[in-house]
Amino acid sequence: MTPAFKVIIVGGGPVGLTAAHALHHAGIDFVVLEARDSVVLDQGASVVLAPPSLRVMHQLGLLTRLSKISGEIYQVTSFTRDGYAFAENTAISRVFRKNHGTGMTYFHRAQIIESIYDALPAAAKARYFLGKKLETIETHDHGVRVTCTDGSTHEGSMVLGADGAHSKTRTLMRELALAEGPSAQLKCKDEASFPAQYRCLWCSFPRPSAADVEVGHGSVTHSKDMSVMFLAGRERGWVFLYERIPTGPTTERMRYTEAEMQAYAARFADFHVSRTLKVKDVYAARLTDGMANLEEGVLGQWSWDGRIVLAGDACHKFTPNAGQGLNNGIQDVVALCNGLHALLRSTGPDVPPHKTSLAKVFEVYQKIRAAPLKADADQSRSQTRLDAWASPYYYFLARYVISFAWVMWFLVDFIAARATKGALVLDYIPADEPFPGALVSWEHPLKNEVKAG
Repeated sequence: MTPAFKVIIVGGGPVGLTAAHALHHAGIDFVVLEARDSVVLDQGASVVLAPPSLRVMHQLGLLTRLSKISGEIYQVTSFTRDGYAFAENTAISRVFRKNHGTGMTYFHRAQIIESIYDALPAAAKARYFLGKKLETIETHDHGVRVTCTDGSTHEGSMVLGADGAHSKTRTLMRELALAEGPSAQLKCKDEASFPAQYRCLWCSFPRPSAADVEVGHGSVTHSKDMSVMFLAGRERGWVFLYERIPTGPTTERMRYTEAEMQAYAARFADFHVSRTLKVKDVYAARLTDGMANLEEGVLGQWSWDGRIVLAGDACHKFTPNAGQGLNNGIQDVVALCNGLHALLRSTGPDVPPHKTSLAKVFEVYQKIRAAPLKADADQSRSQTRLDAWASPYYYFLARYVISFAWVMWFLVDFIAARATKGALVLDYIPADEPFPGALVSWEHPLKNEVKAG
């Protein structure tokens, strides 16, 4: 470990855990502060990892472990709410596998968190702390001091906020910046929270035994200002019920009651998720559920004072229709850790870098991520509105343009392939390519160690 440098990771979810693995491989000291009292809570629904994320997981030594709990999306059926199937899409699976060697892979959120945590070495697990709810951050010339609500304090060189859409790190960072007065360089005066135009109820349930529901089968059911997404896994299925918020965009954080959730689900009861199953069939068998407003936005500035930096949903939040949230969080971790590793190599193991050097790393990190992030944010935004027929324009595209197999094939084979091949990898971890024979060459190939003869 680099004794003169320490990262305080706030948030022990998938992004924070990925950062812990990446920092461990870089030889950078860290602690993880997780607000909850358990590493794994059976909450949330499914998450999707695209081929670039699977390459990073391979570098971290996690791919074999994760393959045992994953499935691959191979077919998505498009329905109207009354059950008319107007499109069958297998292009995503077939073209991704042809171009990149593997398809879009999905997991139950609790399982992937458990698997990534379990793979941490014992010494790294010893630096993962539960019940550490962030209260204050103090920055100074030589580092940071973090105080938690339980009274504990943690000293380090920088804070990495990986604590989600309602990030306490982001809130404190903003307060510190605004306290500097009009000359503050932070560009998030009005970014205390992201606005939400849609809301979603999700639930998991035992995978249906219906004949028309196979592992890897998914569906999207369209309707005006409402939509349903369904996915069948090995053991569970997941359903997402989306609705445009009737009162318009809001920044209010809603906490929906069980009664409100049941009333909301009842309005979707007769939406089809397959030719034989409806929402009411799977919702009645639910194992876990939740509901939230879906924030959308990208923070103008991701760091402050060379001591605080954000990643994942803490600095950019998408609707989940396109499955891009965690994938972008992983790319954030890769870009940031590459920068930190290079900086510490240049300064030497016993010399802590000055905050101006860290500020430059943070600035470059955000610039690297800006273009691919915007593309994925735009895709997620459009997908949500296509699914919910948000306007006559989106209705026409969803119903009569994208429903053609050749159109989807073109979108995946050309547009998506160009974006995918540019994804980053950790440039300090040698590894073989996990998916040899892929048609599209990666712009950042994995490199093996060169052994002396």
